Amino acid sequence: MTNIKRRDFLKISAGVAAGAAVGGAAGPAAAQQQMPFKPEKGAKLRVLRWKRFVQGDEDAFMAHVKRFSDKYGVEVRVDNEGWEDVRPKAAVAANVGSGPDVIYGWFDDPHQYPDKLVDVTDIGNYLGAKYGGWYPVAETYGKRDGRWIAVPLGAAGATFVHRISHVEAAGFKQFPKDTAGFLELCKALKAKGTPAGFALGNAVGDGNSWTHWLVWAFGGKLVDEKNNVVINSPETIAALEYAKQLYDTFVPGTLSWLDPNNNKAFLDGQISLTNNGISIYYASKTSNDDKVKALAADIGHANYPVGPVGRPTELHLFTQAMIFKYTKAPQAAKAFVTFMMEKEQYEPWQQAAIGYITQPLRAYESNPVWTSDPKHTPYRDVVKNMTPHSYAGKLGYASAGAMADFIIVNMVAEAASGARTPKEAAERAQKRAERYYKV
Repeated sequence: MTNIKRRDFLKISAGVAAGAAVGGAAGPAAAQQQMPFKPEKGAKLRVLRWKRFVQGDEDAFMAHVKRFSDKYGVEVRVDNEGWEDVRPKAAVAANVGSGPDVIYGWFDDPHQYPDKLVDVTDIGNYLGAKYGGWYPVAETYGKRDGRWIAVPLGAAGATFVHRISHVEAAGFKQFPKDTAGFLELCKALKAKGTPAGFALGNAVGDGNSWTHWLVWAFGGKLVDEKNNVVINSPETIAALEYAKQLYDTFVPGTLSWLDPNNNKAFLDGQISLTNNGISIYYASKTSNDDKVKALAADIGHANYPVGPVGRPTELHLFTQAMIFKYTKAPQAAKAFVTFMMEKEQYEPWQQAAIGYITQPLRAYESNPVWTSDPKHTPYRDVVKNMTPHSYAGKLGYASAGAMADFIIVNMVAEAASGARTPKEAAERAQKRAERYYKV
């Protein structure tokens, strides 16, 4: 459970208030719309969310939790779990009918047990009308059969985080914008003794993000528009052949990397390039270690290069709030989730975390956090540009199960490392996926 001492809360609250004062406007009509939910008398809430990678995220989040409690008289307990632990804990809660009232889960977790969740269409409609509408991918993830089953919080966006000086020393004046140039950069970095490294373990964020980008960039996809499994294709095999060449440039050990590993490797100087959220930059800027702090000026962020398909193919770590039907305080839960998405809370929270989570609502594009530092800007539009992991099919039980089973990540890892040939890896992924997408 997370707690904040009084002196820390006062300091955080001051920053939150300052952030709210400079936040972008959501339109004149926004101020006239009031919170539509009234918490039950004596309500208590238990909230489960993923453990922070950016301290400012957790500090501001907890400051807002206290503001909510003080304003509505609702006691809120917040538990933080490791990224890989949230999904199984949410599934257990859904199955046994007991646990946290609100859980911030990953991707399409809500689509694994939609009948166990409170209908939050009223929240979705209220926030969408007040804040300029939802991005299409947010509606894709948050809705099922036309109704909202979860409330999108946003995505921990991923870019290619790199050492600017090392990229230049490798002979590149700017970061490559296509996959061919990207491979050449990775080869050159290895030759200079400053290699790249990408997570190939079952990393919910970093593993899923870059492996899906890679497969899609070459035209591969798990399923077609009718949810037929088509991962065993020439396009996928081309992507896996590329992955094998890319893996040869990596620092050793990436097959076991989870989400924290590449952060540590980058800050320790073991790698010069990885895919990650803005957390590495944040950690460098706020470090008490002078050597690590000095890295910040040399850190660059580049959006994913475009592959042979000729268009961006981005996946980012999407997270959304689920309210479970077993809750004894559904109105309090709705009020809490809505309160945390309101401008007075959301924009200062983004600012405290320097844009670690990119918004699902259009109005927050104008948050000054995205332009206060040019290095933040590449993360601003990641949700707007994001492709759902169910591409090219529909979200549902099958897509949720396939994602939770790390089929794409494992396929890329097997082919890249040589554990299987690209053809064998694609064939195995096809069979695994067909268990979920039953004909």
